[in-house]
Amino acid sequence: MSYYVKLEDIWKEYEMKGKKTLVLKGLNLNVEKGEFVVILGPSGEGKTTTLKIIAGLLRQDKGHVYLRGELVDDVPPKDRRVAMVPQNYAIYPFMSVYDNIAFPLKVQHVPKEEIRKKVKEVAEMLKIDNLLDRKPSQLSGGQMQRVAIARALVKGADIILMDEPLSNLDAQVRVLAREELKQLQRNLKPTILYVTHDQIEALSLASKLAIIHDGVIQAFGDPMEIYKNPNSVWVGKFLGNPPMNIIEGKVDNGFIEVEGSKITIPEVYKGIVKDGEKVLIGVRPEDLYISDSGAIEGKVEMVENLGPYSIIHVNVGNTTVRVFEKSMIKRERGDNVKISIDPSKIILFDATTEKNLLLEVAKKSL
Repeated sequence: MSYYVKLEDIWKEYEMKGKKTLVLKGLNLNVEKGEFVVILGPSGEGKTTTLKIIAGLLRQDKGHVYLRGELVDDVPPKDRRVAMVPQNYAIYPFMSVYDNIAFPLKVQHVPKEEIRKKVKEVAEMLKIDNLLDRKPSQLSGGQMQRVAIARALVKGADIILMDEPLSNLDAQVRVLAREELKQLQRNLKPTILYVTHDQIEALSLASKLAIIHDGVIQAFGDPMEIYKNPNSVWVGKFLGNPPMNIIEGKVDNGFIEVEGSKITIPEVYKGIVKDGEKVLIGVRPEDLYISDSGAIEGKVEMVENLGPYSIIHVNVGNTTVRVFEKSMIKRERGDNVKISIDPSKIILFDATTEKNLLLEVAKKSL
């Protein structure tokens, strides 16, 4: 299959003050035409570096970049038909919206009449044709975003790379800008690779989510599938706020023993885990609840009140387990509680490799 954007075994090393840092370590990524791929990861993991390599602004040390099915390793940035929308949009404050959008065409010495036609066309498409005479200081965050995208589209770019473009906006404006961006992508269908460290942005925007860590893509696919069924403990703990609970357990005659309590092994794992085997139980805070019939006993360590719900931190042995609960229920530090777990919501990880046992079995059967 020919992917619209394909990164094949990309390696990149930086040297600063005599010290070498390997940022990308054989990264692979395949993006289909019209997809909205969000690259999510902690700071310093190579997210921006990945975008710059796609745009041709950085050269990878090893590996290959393919755009629209063609190898572009030696193609200069101006000929890749790729546009970068940086964190600050790079909109010139002294220019009108019209001149900002037209700027790439003026640099290419495109005739004035053709510039006028293209700017008008893309401005109407993005519904900013009534803003062409304004200066950037007169625009909202969402409008500035559309101006930056218009400038990308007007020069013929159908692959748009966005590097944390909403991070400078206020929280309320950011929500509106997210909605606008998602709607624009649905209507215009450009291929977008969007870098962020904001998990809410990632989950709400992405048609595909790529989680980067330790120089490679750790997980790639449907955002909610990765959230519900992470392929490793690291991904489960990284994606989600609060993170997935990870609880040590031991298989014992059809049950998993946790701190003296027993949890029924989910049907899908029967035959995969063996008696005496140590496992890690992964379960999201929203899939736990406190009840008198709960299987696991613990003591409330802390309560975070977040409006309609609270996060209850419960000490279970040496592990802190987080539980979502409606705020109308009052809990106090030191309260003894019981936690119920729905076995169907449990993910089991290998205690040694910390990989999702079910996914690893499926991989081996392919």
